Order: sequence, then C-alpha cells, then structure tokens
Amino acid sequence: MEIELAARGESYRIHYAKAEMKKLVEAYYKEGTWFHGGSTPTFDEYMKVALKSSGYFMAATASLVGMPEDFVASNAFDWLETHDPLIVQASAIIARLKDDIAGHKFEQERGHMDSAVECYMKQYGKLEEEAVKELEEVVANAWKDINQECLKPTAIYPLPILIRVVNLARVIELLYKKDGDSYTHSSNLKPMITSILVDPVL
Repeated sequence: MEIELAARGESYRIHYAKAEMKKLVEAYYKEGTWFHGGSTPTFDEYMKVALKSSGYFMAATASLVGMPEDFVASNAFDWLETHDPLIVQASAIIARLKDDIAGHKFEQERGHMDSAVECYMKQYGKLEEEAVKELEEVVANAWKDINQECLKPTAIYPLPILIRVVNLARVIELLYKKDGDSYTHSSNLKPMITSILVDPVL
C-alpha cells in the first residue's frame, strides 16, 4: 500500500494511519492496566479510553488512506487527527456501547474487564436494566449527531468521507441487532447473508 501511495505522491497518509494505530494500542494498554489492577474506572474515564479502543478512529482514518485525492485532500487527515470530529465520535460511541450492551454478560462470565454497562451502573447507582436503557438513549443521540453532520458536508469532509464513517456505524447496528452479538457469534449472520446473496428478492 505504501509503495502505491508513494507512486501517487500520497505516502504522507500512512503517517496518519500509524498515528491512529498508536492511539489504539495506548487505549488497549490503559484498559489492560485497569483490568490487571482490578480497578473499575468511572463511566466517563472508561468512555474516554473505550472510544479509542473501539477502533473506529483508526478504521475511519485507514478507510480514507487509499481514496483518490479528488475525494480526500491532505487537510481531511489533519481534521481527523486533531479534531476528533463529531461524526467519528458518534460512530465510536455507537460501536462501543452497542458492543458493550450486547456482550457485557458474556464477557463478565469470561473474566473480562468491566464494560460501559458496569461502569455506568457503578457511577450512577443504576440497575442493569436502567443502565442499558440509558445507554441505548446515548446511542440514539449519537445517531442524531451523525445525521446532523451528514446534512452539512464541507470541502474538507465531503459526503463520500462522511458516508464511510456512517457505514462503519451501520455495520455495528447490523452486528448487534436486537441485543444479539453477531460479532462474537458470526453464524447469526448466515440467514441474512443467505437472503441477500443466495435468495435475493428481485
């Protein structure tokens, strides 16, 4: 990839993908520190790190690396790196919270660190059902932020860039539909994939 980008005079883009990968690894390290230290962060502390560990900032940046220059100018990468754009934050919120809501019980049984659900319950003194309901409201508000951002594309982030971020959030909604965890249990997707590729409605 780097050779191809260098031939197009766009090798600078690799720097941005590497920088986001470093942030992702730092977030994983922080979560590991919490887990091995046996501590539960506050919900706010957790989300600050967990939005990065969701991988969505890295995925958003990496998805733009190979796009043609007429869609992605160099300042778009600066925008992603320095501003943590609202649309990417919202996509990361959806990814993190949908994953945590769907998988927190299974992860607790396997001895994983506390998820957003447990952190929220502890910080706000909520029962699990209440915490899940309130976190679902946060997800709904994140979709509103995405819609708002898509209504005002700019020269720095035109619609083709925004749609990539939207599609990342759409994938999460599909994987965690109706409290299921099709990321962990990928066989849940088989009927849907079959209906699209094998038995399409024409």
